[in-house]
Amino acid sequence: MVVAVVLGSAAGGGFPQWNSNAPACRRARRGDASARVRSQVSLAVSANDKDWFVLNASPDLRLQIEATPQLHPREGLRSSPIAGVVLTGGDVDAIAGLLHLRERHRFDVYSPSRILAIIAANPIFDVLASDCVRRVELPLDEGIELAGSSGASGLVVVAFAVPGKVPLYLETTGQDPGLSEEGDAVGLEVIETATGKSFFFIPGCAAMTDPLRTRLAGSALVFFDGTLWRDDEMIRLGVGTKTGRRMGHMSMSGDAGTIAAFRDLGIGRRIFIHINNSNPALLDDSQERRIANAEGWEIAYDGLEVTL
Repeated sequence: MVVAVVLGSAAGGGFPQWNSNAPACRRARRGDASARVRSQVSLAVSANDKDWFVLNASPDLRLQIEATPQLHPREGLRSSPIAGVVLTGGDVDAIAGLLHLRERHRFDVYSPSRILAIIAANPIFDVLASDCVRRVELPLDEGIELAGSSGASGLVVVAFAVPGKVPLYLETTGQDPGLSEEGDAVGLEVIETATGKSFFFIPGCAAMTDPLRTRLAGSALVFFDGTLWRDDEMIRLGVGTKTGRRMGHMSMSGDAGTIAAFRDLGIGRRIFIHINNSNPALLDDSQERRIANAEGWEIAYDGLEVTL
């Protein structure tokens, strides 16, 4: 049985974002039940409840671990059921949480080569001592078995490229790097070896392609990029100058949006994740939430637990 726990469901900055005074963020700070507080995206998954794997190491990871009993120490003076971290990109909100795991706990970091190169180029990540933390390359489109603490974990992961872009901090000022499918952004298929059951985790994706459509069709569960409701959302609100696509994200709505793209894919359960604080679908009482729900989509929240 595969269990996935949403550790964090918001995009970079979380909800409320620390410097945002927008109405939705003010509602979250007041404790409004329809504006649930969310931390930055991360997922935990296990097939045996002994070995847990964190998908993306959010800057909020330490607090996410404390909020998740499945990830608490279970034996001795120091221990953790976290056996590995799997990365889907090199953005700050996907890798900064690695720095919380520096207390000489043994685990593996799995990632495609382009993302491992970003980590290798920044010496701050050397606080993860090499005699404790292995860095394991995930070749694209190849199943790799995740190692448990004392043998097989019962999980295989397949990383695959999706349309995306290099992290913001690696862009050249004033230049649009454009979108690519070279592994700057990847999705994951997580497969239980005993049953073949699987789900997809794609927190960042700039466009639906025919290969991606074919890969996802008929799947039981997909966690998918829900950053913005409209492509020009940040521009309209006056809190940014870039479209969602320019930032490497599909919008939920519109003819080229995710809701439309998924209508004919026959997916069992569809859950939006990586939701920006500007996205009105975050709010339980918004029209946008009602539209998404009517289309068969759920909006992820911190602590959501899904079993396959």
